[in-house]
This record gives sequence, C-alpha cells and structure tokens, in this order.
Amino acid sequence: MKRSDKNEFIQKLKKDLENSSSVIVSHYAGLSVNQTDDLRKAMRDNGAQFKVTKNRLAKLALTDTKYESISDLFNGPTAIAFSNDPIAPSKVSVDFEKKFKSFKIVGGSFEGEKIDLNKIKFLASLPSLDEVRAKLVGVLVAPAQKIASILKEPGGQLARLVSSHSESLEKSN
Repeated sequence: MKRSDKNEFIQKLKKDLENSSSVIVSHYAGLSVNQTDDLRKAMRDNGAQFKVTKNRLAKLALTDTKYESISDLFNGPTAIAFSNDPIAPSKVSVDFEKKFKSFKIVGGSFEGEKIDLNKIKFLASLPSLDEVRAKLVGVLVAPAQKIASILKEPGGQLARLVSSHSESLEKSN
C-alpha cells in the first residue's frame, strides 16, 4: 500500500468512526473467506460495517477520536465493526461468535466508553434502533385507531338496529 493510500485509508476510517455510536473489535483468525463475506453481508443488512484492518493504521485512525481508548485492543488479526446504530454491530458480532468459534470479540466502545464482552452482550440483547422506532410508532398510532373505532361505533349500532328492525318487519309481513 502506498503512503498516499494509507493516509486516505486512515482519514476515511477516522471519519467513519467519528460518525459511529459503537465500535466492536474482534479477532477473525480461522474464518474462511466465505464466512468473512457472510459476516460483512450480515453487518450491511443491519446497517453496520465490518472491516479487516492493519493494527498500526487502525491505531492511527483512532487517534484524536472518542474511541482512542480502545487502541490497546488492536493486536493480532483484528477487525472492527461499527455503525451509527449502537446495537447493530454488537448484535451481529455476538450472533456470529455463537456460530463460529474462530471468531472472538475482544472488546469495544460505546459512545467513547470502553466496554468489555459482558456489556457488548448486553447491548446485543437490546432491541435495535429500527425495532424501537417501530414500537414507538405503534404506541403513537394506537390511540388514534381507538378514537376512530369509538367514533364509528354509534353509527354501526344504529345501522344494526335499523337492519334488525327491518328484518323483523319483513318476517311479520
């Protein structure tokens, strides 16, 4: 990699990290190319990114960011997962670690605070940002639906009364 390419990589990674809510650092030694591609796809499908990084370049990218405290996690074959959704990288990483023993979560950071594996697993157990949004919309829409059903009910009762009365008149004639 040329020096200009390295500088460009560092600046792009730094920008990506600054726009992220969480970063998960993992060791991927022993994963096949297909497994790594599956992990990347799962991350993308959940709104996160997964990058295999050179430790020295990753440490340079972390400098002067809120994630500088995790630079000590970068040793060995290291990869990072990050997203502006704080839950997505941890959820996908924890699920992937359960499937493949050669994938190990080393640690991470949430909004600049260094977190360990237990906190990452806790984050993974929380609903994703999209799930929370869907629940919130459901809560907001429910009262309007109830009001609409209450308002239409007296008219429905009147229609049923008239219908039953007209049926009883037809039967008596």
